[in-house]
Amino acid sequence: MAVDNAQEAPRVRPWVEHYPEGISWEVPINDTPVHEQVLAACSRTPDADALDFLGAKTKFGALAKAINAFAGALQTQFGIGKGSRVALLLPNTPFYVVAYYGVLRAGGTVVNCNPLYTVHELSHIVANSGAEVIITLDLKQLFEKAEALVEAGHGKKVIACHFPDALPGVKKVLYTLLKSKDLSKIKQSRIAGKVTHYADLIARGDTPTPVSIDRQNDVAVQQYTGGTTGIPKGAMLSHANIAANMSQIDAWGCGLFYPPTRVIAVLPFFHIFAMTVCMNVPLCNGAQVVMLPRFELKAFLDLVTRTGANVLPAVPTLIAALAKAGDKARAQLQSIEVVISGGAALPQETRINFTKVSKALLAEGYGLTEASPVVCCSALRVPSKHMSIGQPVPATDIRFVDIETGKEAALGDRGELQVKGPQVMLGYYNNPEATKDVFMDGWLRTGDVGYIDSDGYVFLVDRIKDLIICSGFNVYPRTIEEALLEHPAVDETNVIGVPDDYRGEAPVAFVKLKDGQTATEAELKKFLAEKINKIEMPKEIIFKDALPKTLIGKLSKKELREEYKERTQKREPA
Repeated sequence: MAVDNAQEAPRVRPWVEHYPEGISWEVPINDTPVHEQVLAACSRTPDADALDFLGAKTKFGALAKAINAFAGALQTQFGIGKGSRVALLLPNTPFYVVAYYGVLRAGGTVVNCNPLYTVHELSHIVANSGAEVIITLDLKQLFEKAEALVEAGHGKKVIACHFPDALPGVKKVLYTLLKSKDLSKIKQSRIAGKVTHYADLIARGDTPTPVSIDRQNDVAVQQYTGGTTGIPKGAMLSHANIAANMSQIDAWGCGLFYPPTRVIAVLPFFHIFAMTVCMNVPLCNGAQVVMLPRFELKAFLDLVTRTGANVLPAVPTLIAALAKAGDKARAQLQSIEVVISGGAALPQETRINFTKVSKALLAEGYGLTEASPVVCCSALRVPSKHMSIGQPVPATDIRFVDIETGKEAALGDRGELQVKGPQVMLGYYNNPEATKDVFMDGWLRTGDVGYIDSDGYVFLVDRIKDLIICSGFNVYPRTIEEALLEHPAVDETNVIGVPDDYRGEAPVAFVKLKDGQTATEAELKKFLAEKINKIEMPKEIIFKDALPKTLIGKLSKKELREEYKERTQKREPA
């Protein structure tokens, strides 16, 4: 029998030779499950502070004790084991950290739920995942959602965490005295018989039974995609996927995520970026995480001043808010050494403005839920090329595929970014068609258009779904947005494509002006005429007091498309 010895030609990886000093693409990948890694960190430094929540400290030793007790209770009281899905409906609090690692330690799968979602949105996630247990706070605004879900048959039991227990002494007393009206009276709840108190489970002190984990195939987290273009899909991330991405980030950081580093967790843990970079990576390395439930400028600056935190994972809107604060923020931001921007493209204007208030290295990264999430990142110790999302992290392979021909694009040519690596998901839960569609020859399709240069730096142009086909030409909204942001009066902008009788599609720009600034549509179009071509010129510029954002602060086009459609319908004669 003849043997076919033909092999795939070696891939061209220009980034390998141009990596920052001290980083290698071929690094050993540690796929030890994250709950095992965090418990090991707890054993190494039990007396070190792991968490800081509004001044309330949790030491690593106490964290381990709580994780094990919670895992044991999940097993003995709720039957949680391999294959069990547990929904976390929690903001950033110590409860989230214990619940997350406790579910994994028990052998279950974490299903992250955004606490700001409506009951309708949550119903799909909880029902689709098959989660029978929901963990939440006893704050009315959250508990009532869990209550409604259980009443509708989405979930069978609720574990309620008493919010004041997360606060430091004085704040706990004051909250109990002054804000008790914000807490649900669980004994009077319609589902009171189905509710168990978190504190009671911890007090049991149950010892969890060891669970044999298949790292490659057992699902650690079922993370639902944002759903901005349809029904959210549950990306199945294995224990190996999540641990691998941690290992890749760890190698990329060159020691950044080890003590005495303190990482600020103001981005929500239920989001994949924060779950990995704000929680898993630092805690598994024994570094401290300082939490803030939501971003408010004064509270944020006070936290930085009090803790001396030095690493800030952020989204562009947060960075823009700090830049806009100017002198109010400059002195209090001095301890921050590195800011990692993710979640959305970082506008050049925001980058420039931030350098005026902080000397921190500002590194842009890129990832997606389906890749656990980090794929590329700018260097975290030395400057990288501006407007680039950096280079692929170790052990990650990428390629660009021509959108029209389906063939791999040449170096420097535009195409769809596709990814291979140990962090890439198993697939979508109970959705073989969507899983099939998102992979091409074993490569994960990202839906993002860009190119790679000869030094291995990746540049993104736009999303395929946001691409505007105007008179047969490709128009990228981001090109127009970047040009508009150069105007001194423009604060934020978002560009969408709309139907056009003559050109097929045409760009429309929505603009929010800076406070105290004025500009007309004619003025902005005149300004744009020197920066973009005629085909890219928006057919209309619409001014708004605020632009819609997703729940992590990312500018959203979905609502603008719906708004423009309604505007058009009102203009049409009856």
